[in-house]
Amino acid sequence: MQYKSVNDFVSNGKIALAKGPVALIFAEDETETDSTLRHHLSLGFASVCLFAPKAFAVSADLQDGIARIDMAHVGTASAVQTINAVARSAQPGTWFYYCFNAEYLFFPFCETRTVGEMLTFHVEERRDAMLTYVVDLYAGDLDAHANAVSIEDAMMDRSGYYALARKDAANHDHPKERQLDFYGGLRWRFEEHVPEARRRIDRVSLFRARPDLTLRDDFTFDDEEYNTYACPWHNNLTAAICSFRTAKALKRNPGSRYDVTDFRWHNSVPFEWHSRQLLDLGLMEPGQWF
Repeated sequence: MQYKSVNDFVSNGKIALAKGPVALIFAEDETETDSTLRHHLSLGFASVCLFAPKAFAVSADLQDGIARIDMAHVGTASAVQTINAVARSAQPGTWFYYCFNAEYLFFPFCETRTVGEMLTFHVEERRDAMLTYVVDLYAGDLDAHANAVSIEDAMMDRSGYYALARKDAANHDHPKERQLDFYGGLRWRFEEHVPEARRRIDRVSLFRARPDLTLRDDFTFDDEEYNTYACPWHNNLTAAICSFRTAKALKRNPGSRYDVTDFRWHNSVPFEWHSRQLLDLGLMEPGQWF
């Protein structure tokens, strides 16, 4: 289905939003848009929606399997605004997921289980949102891949991730309960080129819609329970979004383009495109789901 605008989709896209989980994919450029769509279609989303400028091309074999929404400019602020508008128009309780092009969701055992199966279990644990960690991917050879993106030569950091207590603006003496600020990857190693407000790698990317719920520009919600990594009684599932987005930005932006000649360091390893690698590195949590 094709929609002329976000407003058109909100008004007339009830078929795409009738059943979850729904994937909202935002294309900031044309890099790996097709592979992003194919990956998320393979995970079992009931609906995959692409928000992109009208000029961006999508492979013919994908067009019938997605909802295509024309969006003149795609960035963090416009994506957040759109996510809120779309989620509020859906049936309360519908699961949503969002990401950008050249980003790929992985969750425990995703090779053999669907995203719907995972979220059904998550609901049984009385959870309405899921924390995801954005794991930076980057091309191993920047001479061959000037935009830092290569599916075949994707690298990642095997260590260098850490968490700090999340401060509570209303109560400076106590951090927020069951919330942490997570750091690592390229945003940590090249932090001089990343604004402080954009250095975190945690993102609440899976959530159940509610008409009174608001996603904020830092990818947290105004309902603090949505931002927690676990319930009070035990650890819960978490997932990872393996993303070329930061690598692309560092090579695209004039301020960092010439300072970054190689993303590799002694803790770089090939990305295996499998959930087991992420589980072994502690970059996502299976919780009680086996």
